[in-house]
Amino acid sequence: MPTREDLKELSLLGTSESRLPATPDEARLETFGNQRVGRRYWITLNCPEFSSLCPVTGQPDSARLVIRYVPGERCVETKSLKFYLASFRNQPAFNEEIVNRILDDLVEALSPVEMIVRGDFAPRGGIQLTTEATFPDVAGVTP
Repeated sequence: MPTREDLKELSLLGTSESRLPATPDEARLETFGNQRVGRRYWITLNCPEFSSLCPVTGQPDSARLVIRYVPGERCVETKSLKFYLASFRNQPAFNEEIVNRILDDLVEALSPVEMIVRGDFAPRGGIQLTTEATFPDVAGVTP
């Protein structure tokens, strides 16, 4: 198998790095080249153990995140995604903001053709909240 130069830029994959970033701003989403540019295909990433903090109570929130995207020229490296998502553990933010922040950060890192980030948050006070954010944003369209 020929050596791919773009893989030399990955700093987490293949290392025993265990220190998680303290915040999403500190985290680095690493990417690698899409070997099938021009082919429309979906990548689905299931993250069943996501956690963050309620900005009012400080209590932990947990969720199942699903990230789906049609890659452009770049794909996200999953170990860096794991570290990025873990950085939200101590991040106080509302669930809606978290899902939109993840979408914005991934779109900036990847420039995908299309992306959906969905967070199914555990019930709080008897209400289960789901937030879904999409790119490209189609303003004015209601389900």
